[in-house]
Amino acid sequence: MSAILELDAVSAGYGPFRAVFDVSLAVQAGEAVALLGANGVGKTTVARLATGLVVPTQGAVRVDGDDLTGAPAHCYARAGIAHAPEGRSVFATLTVEENLRLSFRRSKGRHGVPTGLDQAFTQFPFLARRRRQLAGTLSGGEQRMLSLARVLVEAPKLLVADELSLGLAPIIVDEIYTELARLRAEGTALLIVEQHVGQALALCDRVVLLEHGSVIWEGPAADAGDRVVAEVFDRAPATEP
Repeated sequence: MSAILELDAVSAGYGPFRAVFDVSLAVQAGEAVALLGANGVGKTTVARLATGLVVPTQGAVRVDGDDLTGAPAHCYARAGIAHAPEGRSVFATLTVEENLRLSFRRSKGRHGVPTGLDQAFTQFPFLARRRRQLAGTLSGGEQRMLSLARVLVEAPKLLVADELSLGLAPIIVDEIYTELARLRAEGTALLIVEQHVGQALALCDRVVLLEHGSVIWEGPAADAGDRVVAEVFDRAPATEP
């Protein structure tokens, strides 16, 4: 397998705050990797490094073997890297359909919008039923699903999913992970950034554990048992912007 994404000894921060230190990880084609750790240990910064939203202060980021270190985020998107960030990430004053149209117009062009809408409404039937509803009036879980639909329709080479389960009811989390499993079955690699580990361990092949901005363990998901995870989550988290 070839690596879709490689982070090679990257470090990064925000002003004087250092968030990650000498982090190396790779995601192979078709693979699902879970990046786990307590809140505030640098997981979101790693997700931003993987999608070009943060530039490393040292190290390299490669996509399909091409060095994209320091390249703007749209270069990562053009190379097939999609980012589903934490939070709801929708335009509250636009309807569900307008949110989707805006996203698909940017990624697919004007002629690709109808196909994108058909795919989104097929994959997420509740969005079709609420296509005229303002996104800001949806529940938190529904807004997260709308945000995710904008990404999943694109069928990227790699999806970086950052804390998609945060603050959601278990039934919504199940639906989200069902969609992630479907996306993976269709050939998209996944980098799942999570604090709550159950669903991520069930979906992923490998686990990377992060503590205080550094990788402390990496291995098969089957070996990331309760003891290993507890070593991370029982410790006091740092603070990450």
